[in-house]
Amino acid sequence: SNTFRGLQPPCEPWWSLALCPVPCALRRGLFLKAVVLICTYLVRWRTEYKFKGLKSPFLIPSYRNSYKKNICIDMLRRGYHKSFSELLTLIQKWNAFREAAGPGSAIWHEKSLEEQPDKLDQLYHFLTGAEAAQRAGYYEKVYDNQLSLACFFTDPEDKWLSNYFYEQSYNTAQLVEIDGGKRKAQAYVNMGLIKEEEGHVTKAAEHFETFYELTEGTSWKDETGRTYTSLACQHLWRIYTLLADKMLENKQHQEAIKMLIKALKMAKEGRWKTMLSHSFIQCAGHGFPKSKVEIANQGKSSEAVKYLGEFMKDAESANLSQSLVDANVLLGKVHNERGNYNEALEYFSQASEAAKALNNLPLVAEAESYCGIAKAHQLMVPFNSHVAAAADPLSLQCLLAWKQNRSDMCADPLPAGKAVLMKHINRFWGSQKMQLNMK
Repeated sequence: SNTFRGLQPPCEPWWSLALCPVPCALRRGLFLKAVVLICTYLVRWRTEYKFKGLKSPFLIPSYRNSYKKNICIDMLRRGYHKSFSELLTLIQKWNAFREAAGPGSAIWHEKSLEEQPDKLDQLYHFLTGAEAAQRAGYYEKVYDNQLSLACFFTDPEDKWLSNYFYEQSYNTAQLVEIDGGKRKAQAYVNMGLIKEEEGHVTKAAEHFETFYELTEGTSWKDETGRTYTSLACQHLWRIYTLLADKMLENKQHQEAIKMLIKALKMAKEGRWKTMLSHSFIQCAGHGFPKSKVEIANQGKSSEAVKYLGEFMKDAESANLSQSLVDANVLLGKVHNERGNYNEALEYFSQASEAAKALNNLPLVAEAESYCGIAKAHQLMVPFNSHVAAAADPLSLQCLLAWKQNRSDMCADPLPAGKAVLMKHINRFWGSQKMQLNMK
């Protein structure tokens, strides 16, 4: 009826606008505006949360492309041409490794790099981050991005990727100057580990030595709280020991012992008792007995005694009884070879006392046997002097003749003595006659 004729009609929902007689051009404009707002929100959300797979609804071709292609297009649109080229190169390398390995290999059954979205996302993020930092001249950030990628690829089939980015970060670290050399030190130790894994031990030693030089005197620590200097000592101890083992295999005893002494120095500086003990065992069990005996035989016994004396002092200061026994035994052997029987007995006695402290009965018996040998050699000097003073030359000559043939009966020394005596008399008178004739 006419009761509500003068009142305004109630509000209607927004979707009813589509039913209202609105001009066609206005409806199309409102629809496009809504689409643009929604797409803008989605693109902003995609950028903020680093999700590369989501594209604007009006970019229909992006749904038809592969994940890798969408990422590559995004790189090119944002101007990261270097990152785009590097990503394609890595994918091609992976495919080349797969083809070279063949159908029966483990990598053949793995998904291609371009089929692993999580890895592609990491590559996209850190490659573009490194390129942006490089443009701005922030090489420390370039290094951080490359190192993050090297640490991300931990799977066995991705080892080559990890090594690749470690090498990239190593090259970038040479350009960083604002951190006092910390990143450069990290790069050297990473390259040292790679070279060691590849079997290039000498090259690894060079990288670890540079790492040690860069960290000496610094307070830098790793994520576990260990100082870089201690870490450098551990790596150098291990690599020096490996080099010494190879030298011993090639019979290069003098070079091996010098390398073991370097390892011992690193163990002491690193204050690792386990490494120190192992170094002593290596020196005593492999390097010192062979190399020092050889040095002594070459007339360099003083050098051998010097090294062994340092070895013994280090073992004593570190409270390593087993190594102390070894050091004293080795010193006793060298002095025994030189004929210093009193000094040899002294060192063998010290070895015996150290073995008793270990309650090691076989070791005590071995040390006591060395003491017995040294005492016997010690008694040889007065024994020989007494024999030479008490016995006449003829009887001593007869005794030596018996010692050579070891017969049951000893020949009568008198006939032999008379013959020798007459020989000397005839020689004497012959010389006298010659002198008279000359006069």
